[in-house]
Amino acid sequence: MVDNSADNSREADNSREEASSRSSSNGLPEEHPAIAPLSFLLGRWEGAGVGGYPTIESFRFGQEIVFSHIGKPYLIYNSRSWRLDDDGNKLEPLASESGFWRPQPDNKVEVMLAHPTGIVEIYLGEVSGTRIDLATDVVARTETAKPVTAGKRLYGKIGDDLAYAYDMAAMGQPLQPHLSAQLKWVWTE
Repeated sequence: MVDNSADNSREADNSREEASSRSSSNGLPEEHPAIAPLSFLLGRWEGAGVGGYPTIESFRFGQEIVFSHIGKPYLIYNSRSWRLDDDGNKLEPLASESGFWRPQPDNKVEVMLAHPTGIVEIYLGEVSGTRIDLATDVVARTETAKPVTAGKRLYGKIGDDLAYAYDMAAMGQPLQPHLSAQLKWVWTE
């Protein structure tokens, strides 16, 4: 069997570079220079993961994350997920979140996320190559939202895939693992 992983990796990198270079020729705005440290995130990512927490039953989920831009010094972020059955079929929707990723000097990043369940989070973090470590600075909740008090997220490239892990403190529980997933890059225009 021939190992084509290097060729596949080059093809994916070339596709991303072509998509990025087309941005000014196909009517999309050019990338703002400030987003360069986060540009490896641009596009649509799809995959599956696992979730669990002491207050719920463990589960499998599918997810789509989209990172886009409008030529300004930030990324636009949208995520949606759904429960998967044992055969990988979509069941009911689970969660969605949207927000903005704002690169800062010295490899820092600020992330603002809003959830339709009444929770808003502000994360502060650091970018190191294709690894991003984030921790909540602020968690605000509406009166009816679940008591989420803190979060940590780790995003990183594993080969051509985007993987992440999310730790959460909620429902009186200390900060601990809640979600993890591995997503494949899918470019759409």
